[in-house]
Amino acid sequence: MNLTFDKMNTISIVTICYNNLEQLKQTCLSVDKQTEKPLEHWIIDGSTEPDIKNWLNQNTQPFYRKWINERDKGISDAFNKGINHTTGEIIYLLNSGDCLYNENVLKKVLEVFKTDPNIMWCNGKLNLRRGGIWVLIGKPFEKAKLYRGMRGVLHPTMYIKKELYTQIGLFNIQLKFAMDYDLLCRIAEKKNIFIDAPLATFDPTGRSTTHYLKALKEASLVYQKYFGKSIKLIFWQWRLTFLHHLLNSRLGYWLYKIKVQLKLENR
Repeated sequence: MNLTFDKMNTISIVTICYNNLEQLKQTCLSVDKQTEKPLEHWIIDGSTEPDIKNWLNQNTQPFYRKWINERDKGISDAFNKGINHTTGEIIYLLNSGDCLYNENVLKKVLEVFKTDPNIMWCNGKLNLRRGGIWVLIGKPFEKAKLYRGMRGVLHPTMYIKKELYTQIGLFNIQLKFAMDYDLLCRIAEKKNIFIDAPLATFDPTGRSTTHYLKALKEASLVYQKYFGKSIKLIFWQWRLTFLHHLLNSRLGYWLYKIKVQLKLENR
């Protein structure tokens, strides 16, 4: 059995972290509970404090866990560093604080990729807290609706073949918030599949969440870079800005509760 065959249908997980040991522990625990273990789990630690480095070095870690403790140039640079170190066929970027939804996620994802060798990436549903309520969101990808940003395709549920990164390139280190959306624009033509099941639980304290309006503006610039100006994009950006302010108000909270009760949260 040669090396190439050994690495077929294997998942490499990359987790980037920064001074958040407790969140990293939660993420690692969700990986360690998987019935189907990853080929490797890379921890890319750019922390200024030694807590994560000490925990990794002083505690017994699973055979598949590997790590790099060094400063980086930001989120995209850390992603790229991790991807470059992976050896699996499929790469999954699981940020520290985010968790795999249950113990069978990796098994489910591998089964889907095995159904068709031409599938280059997939996405699924994400469990997250929105408007104070836990909801499941995520839809099949539609290129015609890319002006809506990552709506429906959520980064914590995306699994991408490493050969696709070789074809289209890694993350743009010039971007601070919309690096995942920029990548989505570049893989839009590649064969993909939607897994109609929850794959991850999202940590709401992430950078793109706490800087929502800045992320929205950067995503608009990314879209125009690849597809030009769009009236649909302008109106969609206005809509999201309005809904963001509304959702953070008392009225928005109650309206969203009604939306969830009507099972419209994924629209």
